[in-house]
Amino acid sequence: MGQDYYNILGIERDANEDQIKKAYRKNALKYHPDKNHSPDAEDKFKKIAEAYEVLSDPQKRAVYDKYGEEGLKGQPVDGGAGPGGANFSFTFKDPRDIFSQFFGGQNIFGDDGFGGGVGGGGPAAGFHGISFGPTGMSGMWGGGGRGSMSGMFFGGGDDERMDFQNSGFTCGAKRQRQDPPLETPLNLTLEDLYQGCEKKMKINKRVLSPDGTTRQEDKIITIGVKPGWKAGTKITFPQEGDEVAGKIPQDIVFVVKEKPHPLFTRDGNDLYYMASITLKEALVGMTLSIPTIDKVVIPYKLLGVTTPKTEVRIPDHGMPISKTPGQYGDLIVRFNIEFPSELPPKNKQKLSDLLP
Repeated sequence: MGQDYYNILGIERDANEDQIKKAYRKNALKYHPDKNHSPDAEDKFKKIAEAYEVLSDPQKRAVYDKYGEEGLKGQPVDGGAGPGGANFSFTFKDPRDIFSQFFGGQNIFGDDGFGGGVGGGGPAAGFHGISFGPTGMSGMWGGGGRGSMSGMFFGGGDDERMDFQNSGFTCGAKRQRQDPPLETPLNLTLEDLYQGCEKKMKINKRVLSPDGTTRQEDKIITIGVKPGWKAGTKITFPQEGDEVAGKIPQDIVFVVKEKPHPLFTRDGNDLYYMASITLKEALVGMTLSIPTIDKVVIPYKLLGVTTPKTEVRIPDHGMPISKTPGQYGDLIVRFNIEFPSELPPKNKQKLSDLLP
C-alpha cells in the first residue's frame, strides 16, 4: 500500500477534517526544515505535506483508502489500474506552498525563532493587557489568570529572520483581506532575558457572532520568554485581533524592548560594565569586585597601569545565546578613572619627581 498517510500524521483512519488539520499544523511546525535541522526533517516535512494534501481532499482520500499510494500515482494495483479501470495520476504540490497556503500566506516566523515550543522558565514576571477597538490597540494593565500559547509564533534579530512568500490560494471564492499586524512593545529587563520568564497578556477584542453582531471578549495569552532573546524579537499571535465581517482578524505582534539596566549595557550577546576606580588605583593596582548579571561577584586583580582604554573580558558571563543553548557571551569591563578635583602643591612636586 506504500506510505501510511494516517500514521505519518498520527491520526486514526476515521479522523475528521478538524483532526486532520490539527495534526498537520502540529507536525508541519515541528519538522519544518528551516527550524528543525535534523537530517531527516526535510523528508518528514515533505511526507507530512503529502499526507495532508491527500487526506484533506475527499476524492483523493477515497482513492487512497481503496487503492493506496500506488493508486494515487497511477501505478498498477490489485484489481485494476485505478478507480473504474482508469488510470489516476496525482502530482503533489511543493510542501512549502502547502504550508504557506495552510497559514493564509502569512509570515508566521519572525526573526529569532519559532513558535512550535518556546523556551523560558524562571519566575512569572508581571501581567499586562492590550485592548482592541476601532483604532487598534491601547493601554496596558495588571491582572491575573493563565492562558494558552496555542497558535503562537515568535521571531527576533536580523540574522535569524525567515520569510515565507505570500502565495495566493483561492477555492472559487473571493479571498478575504487581512489588515497589517498590530504591534505593541513587550518591555523586558535584562534579568528577564537572561533567565527566561512568562508574561501574561490580557487581550480585549471584538468577536463576531453567527448572527453578524459583535461582542467584547477578554482573552489571556501567555508568552514564554526564551533566554537570550534580543531587542526586536517578535512574538506573533495569528488572527487574535478584532473580528470584522469580510476580513481575516489582524495578527497581534509583541516586539521585545530592553529596559535600561543600572549596571550593564548589552551589545549582541555581550554585556558591558563600567567600573569606577581612583587615579591611585589605576596607577598602583587593586582587586576589583565585578558584578555579573547572574548575581555572582568575581574578584579580579588589576596589575600594572589601568587606562581609560583598558578592557577586561570575563568569558561566559554575558547573555545566553538563544540559538546555542548552554553557551553565553562575555562580560566586558571598561574603566572610568576618577581624577582628584585638586592637588596640593607639595603633592604635585612629589608626583613630578616620581612619574617618568
